[in-house]
Amino acid sequence: MANIYELRRYGKIAFLIASVAVVALFLYFSDGLIRDLSAVERERMQLWADATKEIAASTMSDDDSAPATDIDFLLGIIQSNTTIPVLLTDQDGNILQQRNFSLPVEADSSSFGMPSNPRNVSFLEKKLEALKRSPNVIEINIADGISQYLYYEDSTLLKRLSIYPYIQLLVMLAFIAVVYFAVLSTKKAEQNKVWVGLSKETAHQLGTPISSLMAWMELLPDLGVDADTLTEMNKDVNRLSTIASRFSKIGSAPAMMSADLNEIVGEAVGYMHTRISQRISLTYAPARDILPVEACTPLLEWVIENLIKNAVDAMDGSGSIDVSMGGGAAMAFIEVADTGKGISRKNHKAVFNPGFTTKSRGWGLGLTLAKRIIEQYHQGKIFVKQSVPGQGTTFRIELPIKRG
Repeated sequence: MANIYELRRYGKIAFLIASVAVVALFLYFSDGLIRDLSAVERERMQLWADATKEIAASTMSDDDSAPATDIDFLLGIIQSNTTIPVLLTDQDGNILQQRNFSLPVEADSSSFGMPSNPRNVSFLEKKLEALKRSPNVIEINIADGISQYLYYEDSTLLKRLSIYPYIQLLVMLAFIAVVYFAVLSTKKAEQNKVWVGLSKETAHQLGTPISSLMAWMELLPDLGVDADTLTEMNKDVNRLSTIASRFSKIGSAPAMMSADLNEIVGEAVGYMHTRISQRISLTYAPARDILPVEACTPLLEWVIENLIKNAVDAMDGSGSIDVSMGGGAAMAFIEVADTGKGISRKNHKAVFNPGFTTKSRGWGLGLTLAKRIIEQYHQGKIFVKQSVPGQGTTFRIELPIKRG
């Protein structure tokens, strides 16, 4: 099962790389389209500049032989520009003409000349200062020693096209995110149904033999079984009943009761103390103060027992397990530290995934159910606080304190 999550991790990395490549390719072609449109607009502005040059040259010339239709044609070229904002200045930087700018105050002069309103004049001067810092300028040589400069902004179409790829990218990312989380939610819901169904079916299957064992326990004294043996057998039967009860609570809201966390953990540690190898040292350090919490005692004991069992399995027959507790004004914590094999950092979160296990036997559901019990039922957190391969692991549980 561990390999499944390893492959899934690599799959996520591969998907991320592929997504970045697709986005980069998309932006590359979009950028090429924008460059092409920008070149077309510059060609239009060059044509506009050439027409302006010809009109200026014709105006300065004393030769009246030029046909009037030429001027009309050139003026038609200039007037055909209805989308690209243009400023025409002399060589001293004085604005001679403007076209296609959205002025703060409605145009108070022709669309070619300078407006008279001070706000409009100030607006155009600021535009000119900004355009001087851009590459969108064409020098027009009117005559020897006389030049004019044509400044222009990108058209509205080009501006929209420049931001369109990023808008489309955001839409794509949002769509992918929605689909991803929808699939993830559906998958989690299916997993929950499987685990809940498995737990309840296990509780149901255990119910019949437990009932039979309880009935046999009532007959054993009449058969001459000694009292000590009956006491131990009764403990085991009650334990089976408790385990069945724990499984039946998975998937439904358990009854939460006020309790001292020290007592709950102490009971679980005490039970495990007599059921692990004597070569493994199990110590318990409760908090000095009472830790009042809202808890389902059977389920919380199950979590502690599961962590201790995992710690035992992580050791080669000997070592130590330390269970310690503490708390503050808002949060109580439980730490289970062992001297076992440890967990690699990349698997600190994966150990809580359904089916993840490094053991040759087992379903890998213990920590998954523990996470569900702590986070969904008790509104707390469970995580790997620290782990060093070959040295040991510390699990930490945090639960909210109940005051008042």
